[in-house]
Amino acid sequence: MSIDTPTRGPARPAPYIVSGILIAVAIVMPLLVPMYARHDPMLWGIPFFYWYQLLWVFIASGLLAIAYVIMRREDRRRRAEVRERRVR
Repeated sequence: MSIDTPTRGPARPAPYIVSGILIAVAIVMPLLVPMYARHDPMLWGIPFFYWYQLLWVFIASGLLAIAYVIMRREDRRRRAEVRERRVR
């Protein structure tokens, strides 16, 4: 294999766009402090301000995991495409 031989096939934009949106939501939502800067409703005696932030830790973890799976699948598809071309 030479230096000019590609290791991945052409990219499709959709997986990158979806992953970018998921990551952006995970980053931007906790930064919108005026949206959740209040005391009520309380959950087990914890003010909304605190439990909302803690909730976003788990939501962001899930969103980032989904984005990772999407990107890993796209990378595998691109690598398989190059392997198929070499076999032919």
